Amino acid sequence: MQITTGIPDKDRAEVAAIYWEAFGEKLGFVLGPKYRALAFITQVLQADHGICAHDDDGHLLGVVGFRTYRGALVGGSFTDMRRVYGWVGAAVRSLLISALTRDIDNERFLIDGIFVAPEARGCGVGTALLDAITAEAKSRGYQQVRLDVVDTNPRARALYLNEGFVVMQTQNMGLWRHVFGFNSVTTMVRDIYPAPISAPAAKTSAPPRTT
Repeated sequence: MQITTGIPDKDRAEVAAIYWEAFGEKLGFVLGPKYRALAFITQVLQADHGICAHDDDGHLLGVVGFRTYRGALVGGSFTDMRRVYGWVGAAVRSLLISALTRDIDNERFLIDGIFVAPEARGCGVGTALLDAITAEAKSRGYQQVRLDVVDTNPRARALYLNEGFVVMQTQNMGLWRHVFGFNSVTTMVRDIYPAPISAPAAKTSAPPRTT
């Protein structure tokens, strides 16, 4: 398996397809129909905000994205959205997306989606991508990485827990659950630098008794 930073131009359409396969159920009402969603995602992919896993033959296995003040793996402007959905469609979708947009954490490196090709799941790709994004965060001087997982994706949550992420908080979606199809979002973080193990206190001998 080969891990590289950046999205190659040749893989843009395939990244969009795997992204939609992973998140289409969550985003279908917002970015659908599928053909428009794929056009939009392919258009706005920010190549320098993603890390790819390929097999030895160069086939795409999975991607992990991240979010910074300079953008996100799948972001885009209102103008980008208008080109695909028109004025009215862009206005409505921008409003809905704002309900999902997470803040840019100053203290933690924010993972903005991790997705693996269906045929590559269960082969260690997700773990490799989590290790790669942690290394990226470390190179940027962060102490922790952060991600958000929805309640309808227990498999992903189990992976994150197994890889050392801990739950920080869970936010209920309220009425938005009828739009997005999930009830809550859980924020999880993982330390980049494990907490040091305290050395056991040195034993001291009692002073000899004197008479």
